[in-house]
Amino acid sequence: MDYKKSNAPVTTQTRNITTFDDSTGNLYEAVVVCSKRANQIAVEMKQELNKKLEEFASFSDNLEEVFENREQIEISKFYERLPKPSLISLTEFEDGKVYFRNPDKESKPKTK
Repeated sequence: MDYKKSNAPVTTQTRNITTFDDSTGNLYEAVVVCSKRANQIAVEMKQELNKKLEEFASFSDNLEEVFENREQIEISKFYERLPKPSLISLTEFEDGKVYFRNPDKESKPKTK
């Protein structure tokens, strides 16, 4: 997913608890779903950032290091300005874009 185009807020917003758990039926289950999705997003964002920063990796000292550091700083600042993974996951959850299932709630076939 392209997190740069996400419509998630950059700052924390108050959520309505009464409507937050409509899709799960349980507030705590909704929080768990959002937290697991936030972890997935955080891992993806970190891998993407590390991949971009690896392009600038240099194992020898040279004068160009100053310019490379500026580019690295700009990339890092860009990722710092993005919405936090928890805010992105909450927005996705509220918009119904998160697929989740609870195996405990699914009907299990009875055995003899």
